[in-house]
Amino acid sequence: MPAPSADPAPPAPLVVTLLLDDAAQDRFDRLRARHFPAERNHLAAHVTLFHALPGEHLDAVRADLAAAAARTAFDVAVTGVRFLGRGVAYVLESAEAARLRDGLASGWAPWLTPQDRQRHAPHVTVQNKVDPAVARALHERLAAEFVPETVRARGLGLWRYLGGPWAAVSEHPFR
Repeated sequence: MPAPSADPAPPAPLVVTLLLDDAAQDRFDRLRARHFPAERNHLAAHVTLFHALPGEHLDAVRADLAAAAARTAFDVAVTGVRFLGRGVAYVLESAEAARLRDGLASGWAPWLTPQDRQRHAPHVTVQNKVDPAVARALHERLAAEFVPETVRARGLGLWRYLGGPWAAVSEHPFR
């Protein structure tokens, strides 16, 4: 007689991102491809809004994202370059993005991990997990070249976290 099967593993966690316009996405992707360690670069450049929502709530999360996306696209300011210690990120600011995230966080409060309960500081990481001296040199170069700009948020992305890579689940474009 075969042994009883173990309980199935819970579904992989969900990640929610803010999607940027194509020109900004392309530029950040090129920077990430150039500066992120290739063996660790499993993802396109991204703006994470939530890092790990419970995978078993996929239907509810997808419905909430569809409702939240029923708004017009909005601007996001790229305001600086941040040194991360072992990497570099571009700093983003948007009151509209903050309101959007706060509204979702309020509805998902019971599901939020400690990381997702922290104050949100939107950014796009273009380098990570490198020697601090390498990161500092890139930060100094990018900061010296930096010119503030405005990019457009075009929607919300939903992903499954697969232990490194992510699998796309759905996109929810703004009107």
